[in-house]
Amino acid sequence: MPKSAWPLEVSPTRMRITYDTQADALYIQLRQGKFLRNREVAEGIILDVGEGDALLGIEILEASSRFAPSDLARVEVLMPLELTALST
Repeated sequence: MPKSAWPLEVSPTRMRITYDTQADALYIQLRQGKFLRNREVAEGIILDVGEGDALLGIEILEASSRFAPSDLARVEVLMPLELTALST
């Protein structure tokens, strides 16, 4: 991983959020899978799509113009208790 990107892991095998300071891009990896294509849904918002139209990730370009630096440095995960129990 490049020095400019830092992972904020929500789950080590499934979801990961990274911010690349050089590219000024935020990436939210939702799941692993074989990448097939991407689709720009709004200017600078790109979806990575895999087999079976599975949403693999979301890339946000020019992230520093969309989020405050404090927003990029902190992530809060809210999950129903019944889902938390399944992951332990």
